[in-house]
Amino acid sequence: MARGHRSQIKRERNAQKDTRPSAKLSYARVSVQKACFVLDAIRGKDVQTALGILEYNPRYASSVIKKLLESAMANAENNNGMNIDNLYIEECYANKGPTMKRIRPRAQGRAYRIEKRTSHITIVLNER
Repeated sequence: MARGHRSQIKRERNAQKDTRPSAKLSYARVSVQKACFVLDAIRGKDVQTALGILEYNPRYASSVIKKLLESAMANAENNNGMNIDNLYIEECYANKGPTMKRIRPRAQGRAYRIEKRTSHITIVLNER
């Protein structure tokens, strides 16, 4: 049965919406496992420390995550009016994306499958 008017349902849904500043990167060309190595290093840290860690981390995923963190910081400053100095990384996680399947020719006419994995990376900030 109907719970009420459509506008009332939308109002209730928006009231439950998360207001923390965040940024999400979909279809990043890095596997979840490799992205999580970098995300584990910055989880819970303040944003300036996290940027320093990402700047000098040699992994490829760190450059991708650094851009995502800068985007989340800009969202916090422009959309939510938060002070960048008080921000810290409350949540950061990587979910599995679609896998591209490719064929690699091997000896004696065989073909091996290569899986190019993707991930969806999310960073959520909050103020201390």
